[in-house]
Order: sequence, then C-alpha cells, then structure tokens
Amino acid sequence: MEKQNSLKKKTISGLLWSFGDLVGNQGGQFIIQIVLARMLLPEDFGLIGMILIFVAISNSITDSGFTQALIREQKVTQTDYSTVFYFNIAVSLFIYAVLYLAAPAISSFYSQPELTMLIRVLSIGVIINSFAIIPRAMFTKEVNFKVQAKVNLTASVASGVLAVGAAFAGLGVWSLVIRQLTMNAVQSLFLSLSRKWLPSLAFSWKSFKRLFGFGWKLLVSGLIDTIYNNIFFLIIGKQYSARSLGFYTNASKFSDVAAQTLTATLQRVTYPVLSSLQEDENRIKQAFRKIIKLSGFIIFPIMAGIAAIAGPLIHLVLGEQWAGMVIYFQLLCIAGMLYPIHALNLNILQVRGRSDLFLYLEIAKMVVLSLLIFLAIWFKLGIMGLVGVIVLDSYVALYFNTYFSAREISYSIKEQIKDLLPMYLVSLAMGFAVYMAGEYLFESDLWKLLFQISLGIALYIAISKLLRIQELTIIFDLLKPMLKKISFAKSSDIKKV
Repeated sequence: MEKQNSLKKKTISGLLWSFGDLVGNQGGQFIIQIVLARMLLPEDFGLIGMILIFVAISNSITDSGFTQALIREQKVTQTDYSTVFYFNIAVSLFIYAVLYLAAPAISSFYSQPELTMLIRVLSIGVIINSFAIIPRAMFTKEVNFKVQAKVNLTASVASGVLAVGAAFAGLGVWSLVIRQLTMNAVQSLFLSLSRKWLPSLAFSWKSFKRLFGFGWKLLVSGLIDTIYNNIFFLIIGKQYSARSLGFYTNASKFSDVAAQTLTATLQRVTYPVLSSLQEDENRIKQAFRKIIKLSGFIIFPIMAGIAAIAGPLIHLVLGEQWAGMVIYFQLLCIAGMLYPIHALNLNILQVRGRSDLFLYLEIAKMVVLSLLIFLAIWFKLGIMGLVGVIVLDSYVALYFNTYFSAREISYSIKEQIKDLLPMYLVSLAMGFAVYMAGEYLFESDLWKLLFQISLGIALYIAISKLLRIQELTIIFDLLKPMLKKISFAKSSDIKKV
C-alpha cells in the first residue's frame, strides 16, 4: 500500500511538473511566436518549414531509440550511460557532415538558394542536442521534471529575447535560426550542469547490443513517425509557395501548443510510471483506463474550443496578414483532438517491450498515409486537400493504435470508444455552439473571443455535469486543495492588514 501511494504521489508530482514545464515552455514560445509573426513575413516561416523534416529526422537518428531503452531498463549502469553518450555524439557529428554536404541539393530541390547556408547553420543544433540526451533520460527515468521545467523555461526566455532582438535588427529568417540554436544550447548546457554527470572512458559493445536490441525498432518506427509528421512540410514546400508553407507552418505550431503540450506531458510521465507496473496486468489496465479517460476529458474540449475561436483569435493576435492560416489551423485542431489517445496507446507497446509491434504499426500507418496523400495529389485537391488528409489519417490511425494496445492489456477498442465517445460528442457540440455564437453575436474580435471562451467553458461543465461524466468530479477534486490554499492565503493576508 505504501509503495502504491508513493507511486501515486510520484505520478501526480511528475504530471504537475511536466505539465508546468511544457505549459511554461510552450507558453513562452507561443508568445515569442506571436511577436515574431508580427515582425516577420509568412515566407520567413516557410523557409524554416522546408528544413524541419531534415532536422527532425537527424535528431531521431541521433537518439536511435536509446532514450526509451534507458528509461525502460530497471537497472542502468554508468557504462550503459557512457556507451549511449559516445554513440549519440559520434552519430550527431556524422549526420551534421551529411547535412552540410547535402545542403546545396536540398536547396536546389526547393529552388530556394538561401536554404544552403540556413541548413548548414541550423543543423549545428543536432550536435548540440546530442549532449542533452543522457541528462534528460536520467531525469525522465526518475520522473523528475522539476529541473527540466526550469531549464526549458530559461531556454525559452533566452532564445525568445535573442530572436526578437534579431528580428528587430532586420535579420529576418535568421532570427528564427538564432532562436532555435540558442534554445538547443541553453537546454544542453543547463541540463548537463544540473545533472552533474560525466561519462566514463568506457564503451561496452555488450551494453550497446542490449539497449540497441530494444531501441533499433523504436529508431525505425521513430523515423517513420518523423517522416509521417513532417511530410506535409516537404510536399507543400515543393508544390506551393514559401508563403503557403508559412501559413501551414504556423498553423501547425499553434495547434501543437495545446495538443502536443498535453500529449508530451502524458507520454513523458506515464511511460516510466507504467513501465514500473509492467508485471501487474490488472493495475496497468486500470491505470491506463483512468489516464486515457481523463486525457480525453481535458484535451477534447480544448482542441474543439480552439478550432471554434480560430478566426477572431488569429485576427486579433497575429493580424490580418495571417488570415490565410485560419482554416488550416481549424482542421489541425480537429486532428489534434486524438493526439494524446494515440500517444498513450503507443506507450503501452513500449511498456510491454513490443517494439516489434510498434515498428509494424508505424509501417502500416505510413502506407495508409502515403495512399491518402497520393489520392489528394492525384485529384488535385490542393493544400486544403492535404490538410484534410491529416484529419482523416488521424482517425484512421486511431484504429491501428488501439487495436494493438488492446491486445496487450485487454482493453478493447470497443471499451475505449465507449469510455471516450460521450466527452468527444459533448466537445464537438460545445465547439459548434461556440462557433455559431461568435459568427452572429459580435463584430469586435476581442468581445467575440471573450464571449466564446466563457460560453465554451460554461457549456462544457454544464453538459458534463448533466451527463454525470465522472472525470469532471475528478478534476474538481484535484483542484480543491489548490483552491483551499489560495483561499487560506488570501484570508491570512486580510487578517494581517
């Protein structure tokens, strides 16, 4: 019982700090992104968008699945960590050399001459990131996100200030490069200093083979997933203008603020926690079911609500020059409603050590996505068709993810749908009502936005209470201690006066 309570406290603490980390980090980056969007052109963001897939693939190869392998291992030695560290550094240097030499060819592919130097400079971040892999894995394995939260917030603020200064100085697209490299450097430096870990002068082939035996399947599936998530940057950048890609790039970034923040929080915390329960069939199923229901209850209304207020939100925050991204943003928010559910189901496969299924699953989803993209291009559906493919694919992929995880913990697709469907339908109904209210009741974007947000929160709570959705009670129970502390603090201040 004591062990169970300890695990519960560790999980809650990890969730709170991880969520605080991602909210602070993403929130800081969101604000910086807004400032930069007002100072730069959509074309500047489009140029960076063209490079994203290459940088993302490079980071996946550098990690090579070792992070997840280290987190999953019950006992990890200094030799294990040192072996992975040296491998990561060596691979990052090799990848940078490849990107440096390939930069002119990539530039030619997009017909954008300025990309050559942008790639060569931005890719330095791959090497910098490799130094942070081990410290980050250590903190994550311990479900310690407090230090990571502080480091990420510091990196977000420092990189944002420098980027805004560079944009103000007229450096254009290079301000985005400065932002990314500063972020990488600050994170790597402070994580390393906080951990105070140094590698031994040792490299063990035995450690490498053991960890890579689990990690290589995650590497391949991670590469497929990276391509899967970034292929649209490549296609839009090649087929359409840098301006169009700029709209899509920022729509993707802004929709990710909510969806990926919660997804990453859940994935980072639940993976080490569920890993510790991997031998207990009943406990892992019950824990997973509670997590997935609570995730749906929170993320569904947030994404549906953001999609509903997209018009006034973008006009007010970014300005009229970004009006072209509204529809992309709305569609990506609808697709993003399912991201946490995808991530949690995939976590089960990793916890169970089924990296083989993880790999087969990614291959199957990639085949489906390729077919959908081919059809969208064949029928000349344009960018709207491609973004529509993302939405459709998100729902198709859910079937694949839930099917395989259901086999591992006896939590069927039917059970998951039954648990999630009520809150999903309530969220869509709320979103539709909020959108329609904004269309007809106000002219001012500010008043429209304030009214829509208030209406959305009130509607969702009221309908959830009416339908007796249990997760509403859980949320209130979690908030009660915090509200009591705030109330006590206020009363104490009044007495002092």
